[in-house]
Amino acid sequence: MPDIVIAFFALGLLAGVLKSDLKVPGAVYETLSILLMLTLGLKGGLALHGSSDSGALLDLVLIAALGLMIPVVLYPLLRRLVRLDTADAVSIAAHYGSVSAGTFAVALALAEKADMSLAPETTLYLVLLELPALIVMLWWYQKQKGSSHTQMGVWHEALTNRNILLLVGGVVIGWSYGPEGLAPITPTLMGGFKTFLALFLLEMGICTARACIPLPIQQWRLLLFAAVAPFVLAWVGLGLGVWLGLPAGSVLVLAALAASASYIAAPAAIRAAVPEANIGLAMLASLGITFPINVLIGLPLYQQWVLWLT
Repeated sequence: MPDIVIAFFALGLLAGVLKSDLKVPGAVYETLSILLMLTLGLKGGLALHGSSDSGALLDLVLIAALGLMIPVVLYPLLRRLVRLDTADAVSIAAHYGSVSAGTFAVALALAEKADMSLAPETTLYLVLLELPALIVMLWWYQKQKGSSHTQMGVWHEALTNRNILLLVGGVVIGWSYGPEGLAPITPTLMGGFKTFLALFLLEMGICTARACIPLPIQQWRLLLFAAVAPFVLAWVGLGLGVWLGLPAGSVLVLAALAASASYIAAPAAIRAAVPEANIGLAMLASLGITFPINVLIGLPLYQQWVLWLT
């Protein structure tokens, strides 16, 4: 049986397909997002508490470089093979170079359930891979236009993004206070992590159905890209993780992040900096196709690949 949180995603997907009136109220969804991101940050901070592995710094630098490489490689493919214009190619490349916090949370839960070892800094992968793709693709777009006046705005948008603030803040708090300092809130936040994730995925299932129905067949090239890209990109993340000698659980998380596409941070940044881009296309690809493929099919497959290689 798949992990219980996947069942909640499938329930939301079914509700959306059947056009049910089931929905997670907006205020509840916002609260769940905050709790989920903060808890992920605290988990990473707790893992880092008391750790002094200086060798991990090079690993983190190379992982951040992965976030720069993926969109740079994808951009020409999106222009020539998927036949997108410059604005939409920048947008999609930025979405796929950036990462999905939901996919990360599911991958982390899967690794913990399978008792796969995780490096203390694994939560930092999400932070490191969230920003580089957005920065490099928005810089490229402004360069193509012959303008750089929005660069400070791009940096501000990326660095003050709610998810980034919650994750980084959670890591700092968890690292600073440790298990004893966090003891008063541990039962609620750590104990409730899977509940937060299950309800979050319920809403994601509903949103996925909304993005895909009706399916725009005329965008078949983009749909095909969104369906194939996760499996190719997962191997990139998996290969880097194995080459770096990361623990099996961290390799799985890195593969999942490389295979994922942003549907929260990237749309906000792109909408502000690239108004010509069609955000609907990006959401169709990242949330409508790539996210469910990763959650329902990809993650169990990536786990098997990791077990074969480590």
